[in-house]
Amino acid sequence: MLKAKDIIIKPISSKTAGKIIKAIHYSGSVCQNSKIHFGVFLNEKCGGALQFGPPMDKRKTITLVKNTRWNGFLELNRMALAEWLPKNGESRAISICLKIIKKRYPFIKWVVSYADGTQCGDGTIYRASGFYLTSIKKNTTILLMPNGKIITDKSLNNHKIKNAGWCKKKGAKPLPGFQLRYIYFIDKSKKKDLTVPILPFSAIKEFKAGMYKGIKRVPNSTDSGVQPEKGGANPTHTLQTTESTC
Repeated sequence: MLKAKDIIIKPISSKTAGKIIKAIHYSGSVCQNSKIHFGVFLNEKCGGALQFGPPMDKRKTITLVKNTRWNGFLELNRMALAEWLPKNGESRAISICLKIIKKRYPFIKWVVSYADGTQCGDGTIYRASGFYLTSIKKNTTILLMPNGKIITDKSLNNHKIKNAGWCKKKGAKPLPGFQLRYIYFIDKSKKKDLTVPILPFSAIKEFKAGMYKGIKRVPNSTDSGVQPEKGGANPTHTLQTTESTC
């Protein structure tokens, strides 16, 4: 029986990663900022991809850890893994990717990522992978249109997006839910430079921000760093696909 340790991570092209992400990520879209791309393989069959790159709002994000160089951090922009991969495959994939980044890009000191507790999950795989929870905030950026279409506020502010003005007039409203921010220190010494508090994982329950596979967690569900079931922290929205993503 194959296990998570049998997973192999290999660098792949941006084009290949984009195809994988579009096929199985719940958003159906890639992040144009992504610069480093990894494929997840089992028995030479590709079952997912991870994309790393600078955050969209880099000038603001860099302030989370003082004394960080402009090229000294990354965001895990996209992660999507097929459910046929072994249990704990998500945390295994993240761990290997971070080790590769540490070896190939020694100037990268930390990684930030966001769990979509509005449509997807609250970040169980990040907690299982040694990330620190540093923020829980109500969603204001993922919007629901009257016709049921889900868009982001950046789409409304982008003049290149067709019908953006129409969307504003029709009153797009934020979806109920939360966004959770996680930080991983590749260079452990940088933890002392964190400029925001580290939140206990129990805060997820206190904020009622728990979500799994697009469904709110029941009050007695676990918010520990252990994966409660196969699929990981940010599995896809149940109405969109059946793969595990973040």
